[in-house]
Amino acid sequence: MVALGSGDSLSTAELREALSRAFDGGPALGFGMLGETPEWVPAGTAVVIATSGSSGIPKRVALSGVALRASAEATAGRIGSGRWLLALPTGYVAGLQVLVRSILAGTEPVEIEGRFSPESFVAATRRMISEDVPRLTSLVPAQLSTLLAAEGRSVREALRAYQAILVGGQALPEPLRERAADLGVRLVRTYGSSETSGGCVYDGIPLDTAAVRAVDGELRIAGPMLADGYLGDETLSSRVFVRDEHGIRWYRTGDLGVVDDGIVRVHGRADNVIVSGGINISLDRVERIVRRIPGLTGAVVVGIDDDRWGEASVIVVERGEALRRSEIEQLEQARAAVAAEVGRHARPARLVLVDELAILASGKPDRESIRRLAAELR
Repeated sequence: MVALGSGDSLSTAELREALSRAFDGGPALGFGMLGETPEWVPAGTAVVIATSGSSGIPKRVALSGVALRASAEATAGRIGSGRWLLALPTGYVAGLQVLVRSILAGTEPVEIEGRFSPESFVAATRRMISEDVPRLTSLVPAQLSTLLAAEGRSVREALRAYQAILVGGQALPEPLRERAADLGVRLVRTYGSSETSGGCVYDGIPLDTAAVRAVDGELRIAGPMLADGYLGDETLSSRVFVRDEHGIRWYRTGDLGVVDDGIVRVHGRADNVIVSGGINISLDRVERIVRRIPGLTGAVVVGIDDDRWGEASVIVVERGEALRRSEIEQLEQARAAVAAEVGRHARPARLVLVDELAILASGKPDRESIRRLAAELR
């Protein structure tokens, strides 16, 4: 059993070896946040992942070797196998699955050397190009944005060298997707979580062994890639993983959405909602609209206390692109777009410019830190 968190210290080679043993039914390996493997860890547990805690308290997700293998095999069935570039931390499920897929494909992943940057991405990709094998990788939108913003033919050629680039972890802004498509970059938008062993919906279509349905507006997922539950928290496990009238086990994602003619459409987190003037407002929905506006594609929308309305939404974005236009002009454009699509009640109250957005090791925005900063800058 491998325990992973943002601070784990195993090398990629050591982790790969431990995973291989777990798949082969070999001895468990305990380290990091768990130390020695406790007796109460369920039999068959291969990995325990600490969730990022971007909007709540971190949880410890227990995944079996069966679940990890099912996810990796379903991915290979959809996009094929090949050699993977490891560009994400292995303490998070997207990075971990690069190792799992590599093990099942019988290949060695190529690692980014040092900090992720356009230069390190190009260098790692060049180490793969000489091989006559499909190239694959997994990125978060922030990494993709960094690459697409970089100048030079070398970055564009590196991006186009991949048969598929999985992009997940958070919503992919439409301008980024369009920019990638214009450059001939083959993106695959993924949806999933640690509880589903990573992405299990690709470009809106569930993988072959996954099932998705909406119950009272909440998306639920079933399939062999589901986690066993949350380590040491049976109450939470029984609330999040439920069985239907046929005995089928479903994961309650906490995401709002619909399944329309087999296409999964995610509307946002059920708990990322503020109440402004007595009206519920989905911050995820507001953020998706705001990110369509030039200069705001990397913006994060958070909720803060408001003396008049109780709560209000605030747009937080890094300086740079945003400075090329009037701050007031961008805010008014964002407010108009949100009003047209959602209603006047959902319009963001302010636009806050920062030198750098706080992010987690997973590459996702650290929404709690960003929210606190926005509240302090009132």
